[in-house]
Amino acid sequence: MIVVTGGAGFIGSNLVRGLNARGIHDILVVDDFEDGSKHLNLNACRFADLMDYRDFRQGLWDLADSGVEAVFHQGACSDTTERDGRFMLEVNYEYSKELCAFCTEHDARFIYASSAATYGDGKRGFREEPECEWPLNVYGFSKMVFDQWVRAQGRSATQIAGLRYFNVYGPQENHKGRMASVVYHFHKQIGEHGELKIFEGSEGFVRDFVHVDDVVAVNLWLYDHPQVSGIFNCGTGKPESFRKLAEETARHYAGARIATIPFPADLAGKYQAYTCADLAKLRAAGYGGAFRGLGEGVASYVKILKESGGHHRAGA
Repeated sequence: MIVVTGGAGFIGSNLVRGLNARGIHDILVVDDFEDGSKHLNLNACRFADLMDYRDFRQGLWDLADSGVEAVFHQGACSDTTERDGRFMLEVNYEYSKELCAFCTEHDARFIYASSAATYGDGKRGFREEPECEWPLNVYGFSKMVFDQWVRAQGRSATQIAGLRYFNVYGPQENHKGRMASVVYHFHKQIGEHGELKIFEGSEGFVRDFVHVDDVVAVNLWLYDHPQVSGIFNCGTGKPESFRKLAEETARHYAGARIATIPFPADLAGKYQAYTCADLAKLRAAGYGGAFRGLGEGVASYVKILKESGGHHRAGA
């Protein structure tokens, strides 16, 4: 059995879909199901069972004899504006430690979601090294301290691999609200007002935008290579500006206009103006997969947004 935490969420549901494409259906989906709308992400997926993450945590060690082969730990509070440090550390740090301990005890592979938010403003670089880490918010901090905890455990006979996601976009993120990708918000804005909005100076705000299908591909490559452990960046290595992203999106909507709005004061000092995945470590580990360019990725996502509002309607 394979466990996918956050399995009804954005990356998690796409990962379940990716496993289904391989003919794998013996999957336990774990998530916070208080938001019932997330069922839309699972409508086209096949899995053996599902559990609320609170029940899963409480009964985790009861799964010892369930033949858990691997855990893809995607579940987290990913709201970068969350200020409750106690909550953030409980969900993103303590929960992750419990799962990792279970996997090492029961020889199950542990592949988990870290974040490029650990790098902060990026002035220290984007290498998977402690000297590059300086998060700007408690979300990034919660991811950093778990990575540090993993490092402190030393080498394990069981695979422990973390992926530092950069700006992921693609289908099945509708439930994320304000934390959904900019492409999703652009689509909504164009539908409502005929224009999409970007911050003033967006030509200077540059991010590494990576399509969720490429993120799934890296996760599954790690699953295929259980001898590979470590913390790895997961991005394209080819950042683009928010202005370019707006232009690539607008070209798929007849008459769409690009408008600029003032930069929010509450984001000053907490906003990553530049990110770029350093892929040297991932490539050295053996991953040779290509990452789609911004134009290709946006075009494929916009097609699904237009056809079905952003959800996969058919199985993999």
